[in-house]
Amino acid sequence: MKLVLHPSSVFILLITCIISTNIRTCLCDDDSHYTNCNKAFNCGSSITDLKYPFWGGNREKYCGDPELEALACEENVPKINISAINYRILGWDNTTNQLTVARDDYWDNICVSDPKNNTFDNTPFQYDNGLLENVTLFYDCPSMPNMNPYSQNCGSGKFVYYVLGPSYQVGSCTIVVIPIFNSNTSLVTTNRVSDALDNGFGLKWTGNYEACKTCTDSGGECGFDGEFKCFCKDEPHTISCSDTEKKSSSKVGVAIGASLGVVALVAILGCVYFIVRRRRNNADKSRSKDHFMAPSSRDALTSTTNTSRTVSSYPSSKSEIVQRSSYFGVQVFTYDELEEATKNFHPSRELGEGGFGAVYKGELQDGRVVAVKRLYESNFKRVEQFMNEVEILARLRHKNLVTLFGCTSRRSRELLLVYEFIPNGTVADHLQGNRSKSSFLPWPVRLNIAVETAEALAYLHLSDVIHRDVKSNNILLDDKFQVKVADFGLSRLFPNHVTHVSTAPQGTPGYVDPEYYQCYQLTDKSDVYSFGVVLVELISSLQAVDINRHRNDVNLANMAINKIQNQELHELVDPYLGFEKDYAIRRMTTAVAELAFRCLQQQREMRPSMDEVVEILRGIKSDELGEREEAVVVDVRTDDVIPLKKVACPVSPDSVVDKWVSGSSVSNSS
Repeated sequence: MKLVLHPSSVFILLITCIISTNIRTCLCDDDSHYTNCNKAFNCGSSITDLKYPFWGGNREKYCGDPELEALACEENVPKINISAINYRILGWDNTTNQLTVARDDYWDNICVSDPKNNTFDNTPFQYDNGLLENVTLFYDCPSMPNMNPYSQNCGSGKFVYYVLGPSYQVGSCTIVVIPIFNSNTSLVTTNRVSDALDNGFGLKWTGNYEACKTCTDSGGECGFDGEFKCFCKDEPHTISCSDTEKKSSSKVGVAIGASLGVVALVAILGCVYFIVRRRRNNADKSRSKDHFMAPSSRDALTSTTNTSRTVSSYPSSKSEIVQRSSYFGVQVFTYDELEEATKNFHPSRELGEGGFGAVYKGELQDGRVVAVKRLYESNFKRVEQFMNEVEILARLRHKNLVTLFGCTSRRSRELLLVYEFIPNGTVADHLQGNRSKSSFLPWPVRLNIAVETAEALAYLHLSDVIHRDVKSNNILLDDKFQVKVADFGLSRLFPNHVTHVSTAPQGTPGYVDPEYYQCYQLTDKSDVYSFGVVLVELISSLQAVDINRHRNDVNLANMAINKIQNQELHELVDPYLGFEKDYAIRRMTTAVAELAFRCLQQQREMRPSMDEVVEILRGIKSDELGEREEAVVVDVRTDDVIPLKKVACPVSPDSVVDKWVSGSSVSNSS
C-alpha cells in the first residue's frame, strides 16, 4: 500500500521544517538595529556617551534624530552642524538633555572674516536661558561705538568691539550675538573674551525625551524609523521593550516555548485544513441540491432585502468610522481620502511651500475644493505644531481667518491639515512674487488688506491667541481680495492672567519683534511689530529682508525707520501708487507710514495695541484725518526714539515660562 500525501499536508510539513531550522538563528542573534545603535559615537576619549539623538560615523542615521545633521569627527573633536554653523561638542548630559557647544569659527579667535549669528529655530534645540549671558560683538564699524566697549585689534587697521549684554543697532556695524555661561562673564571684562567663547554655552534638546527615557530604562536603544522607535534585542518596539523580553533570560526556556509554538502552529494549520475541506464538501453537496431546489422569487427578494438592511446599518469601512469622528470639533479625514483628493500629491497640485510643509490643491468626494497642508515630518515637534494649529483654529471663527475643515489623525502615516481653498495667492505674491508681474494692487486694495488683517489680529488677541508669525506670506487673498490670515503652527494660546510668556524666539527673519528676540518675552505687542513690517511692505512693495539692498537697508524695518526719521518717505513708497501725484494717496500713505513707525518701536510699551491699530486704519480708510491742503511728511527725529541699549528687559511677576517650543518658519533673527 502506497502512502499518498495531500498537497496541503506537504505544505504544512515544509513550513514546520523551515520554522524549526531557523529557531536557533532567531534566538541567538540580537536585532541589528539594537546592535548598531548600542554603540556611542566614536571620536576620541573626551566624550564617550553621544548616543540618541546623535548619529554619524559609526552610528547609522536611524540611530538618531533625523532633524539633526550627522556628527563629524575632526582631530578627535566631535562637531555638529546646526543651521549652517559648525559647533564643537564640549559635553552632553543624558540626564538633563543639555548639550554644551562652542562656535568652531570663533575657536581661539574672534577676528573672523564672515561673522554670523547663531540660529536654532526649526531645530530641536533651544538656549538654556537660565545659565547664559550674551556677548555682543561689533564688526566693520567706521568708528568706535559710543558705549565704552572692549576691543581687540585684528590687524590692518581693523578692530572688533564687544560688550556684555543685549545687542542694539550701532550705525553700520555688523552685529553678532553669542551666548556664554554666566560663570564666564568675568573673562569678558578682563579682555579674555576668546576664553569665554571657547568654554561654550548650553543648549536644551527639546525632542522626545520622555519616550527615549522610557525606552532606555527598559533596556532598549532609541532610534527613528519613520517615527520614534525603541530598538530592542528581539525587534523594534514603539516605546519600550516588552516585559516578556526581560523575564525570558534563559535561551533554553525560549527555545522550548518556540518549539511548543511550532507544534501549536502545526495543529492549528491541520485544524484549518480539515475545516476548509469539510466546508468545501458541504458546499459541493449544497450545490448539488440547488439543481433540484431553486428558491422562489419571493424568498430571493426577502433575502436580498434583509442583507441590504443589515449591511447598511453599519459603516462600510474603517474610513467611514473615522470620518464620523472629530478632533477638537473638526472632521478627521483618512490619509487615503486626501491622497486621492490631491491626485497622490501630484506636483502640479502644489500651491506653495514654507518652513513647515507644502500645500496642495485638492477636491474632496463631496465636491469641496480644499487646500491640504502636508507637514514635512511626523516627529514629536511636528505633532505638537499640528495639534496646536488644530486646537487654535477649531475654536476661532472670523471672516478674515482661514477656515479649518479638518485633519488626519495625529497617528496617521502623515500629518495633514485641510483648509478652505483661497484662490488668489498671498499678499507677498501680489507685492513681490509672480503675481506682481501681471497685476498691480492699487492703494484702496492695499489699505483694505491692512484693515482686514488688523481686524483679524485684534480678534486673535481678544481670544487670548498670539499669532507669532505675522507676515505677508501668511496673509491669503480670495477672488475679491478679501483677507484670510493663515498658518497658526507657531501661534500661542495666551493665558489672560499674565503679561507675557517667556519662550525661545520663533518666527521669520525681518518680522520678529526685537524685544522678543532680546528678552525672550512674548506678548501681543510682538504681533504688532510684525504687522508694522507688513504695513511697510504694503506701502513700499519691498521684501522684509533683501540682501541685495544696501547693508543698512537689508532689513526693511530698519530701512523704514531711517527713511521716516530723515524725512525721505517718498524714497520708500512704491512710485506706482501715485504718491507724488495724488494728494489723497499721499496723505493716506503718510498716515499709514506713521502708524507703521509706531508699531516698529523697539520698546513694546511704545507700540499701539491691535485695537488701536484697527481704529486708526479705519479712520484712514474713511478719510477721518481732517482736511489738509498738502500732506505733512512724518517728522520723527532720532532724538524722539529711545534706543534699545537704554532699555532693560521688563520683569513682571505676571508671567509664565513656556515649556513647549515649536519650530519656526526660518530663523530667530529679525
